Amino acid sequence: MGVVVGVDIGGTKVLAGAVDPDGRVVRTASRTTPGRRGVTCEAEDALVSAVLEAAGGRAVAAVGIAAAGFVDSAGERVVFAPHLPWQGEPLRELLAERLGCPVALDNDANCAARAEAHHGAARGAAHALMVTMGTGIGGAVLLRGEVVRGASGMAGEFGHMQVVPDGRPCECGRRGCWEQYSSGNALVRRARSLMTEQASVLASGGDPDVVTGPMVTAAAEQGDRVARAAFASVGDWLGVGTANLVAALDPEVVVIGGGVSAAGELLLAPARDALSRTLVGAAHRRVPRLVAARLGPRAGMVGAALLAAEGQPRR
Repeated sequence: MGVVVGVDIGGTKVLAGAVDPDGRVVRTASRTTPGRRGVTCEAEDALVSAVLEAAGGRAVAAVGIAAAGFVDSAGERVVFAPHLPWQGEPLRELLAERLGCPVALDNDANCAARAEAHHGAARGAAHALMVTMGTGIGGAVLLRGEVVRGASGMAGEFGHMQVVPDGRPCECGRRGCWEQYSSGNALVRRARSLMTEQASVLASGGDPDVVTGPMVTAAAEQGDRVARAAFASVGDWLGVGTANLVAALDPEVVVIGGGVSAAGELLLAPARDALSRTLVGAAHRRVPRLVAARLGPRAGMVGAALLAAEGQPRR
């Protein structure tokens, strides 16, 4: 019997994994992605290469793809991706031809939410939200364990809610989007800015442009004041944006996933404080739990494999 492979492809890397029926990842492979200014064939080549390596020589029964972008309601195309080069190509069909097996496609946050509903922090919750923090911010709405995709399949693009009128320019072409203040890119940007004002281990290389998100996380875990201040800023904005979502949707739990969530309480503690501080009527209502994704940065990949294995119908 062939293996089911889930793929999570974002603005900087593609992560593929062979996933068993219980949601366990048995083998992974990763590649870099070309970003928005690359060409589509480079992203597809990286994805196919990672799938074949993750399969480990076994036949591939099905592939699920969690894509960072707007996926149409039929699950055929990435209509728009702020951090990837796809602009409406029939991606599912193209990859099915190249891989020679059924392919399922959905937004990365929808896939992560599906995984957390089945195997993780949203299991058993009737109403839940997923917020994924990587290069940017993605999101998903869960109702009775099912992903609510919306009329066009594009519900949950929380990262492009405007939080600062005429604020920082965003890759999507607008200004002041939430992900410009709370995301992996925002974390690095804030750390680089603070390095010019305070001493930091991050400055040991001399060039702020070489600082990366993992470097900021490692420095924060060591107690570096600049790195911790960067997390405090990003976490505060995470809580502010989440408060807006909670005011609109009233979930019982908000699950934070994506690569930045690996920082744990460095991110979540200031986010909880800001959520309680800014949520309308917080003193007179139940403030939802704000927790890290149990499956961590692998949630999107696992959810994509679930989608492929189940042949889940579109809603």
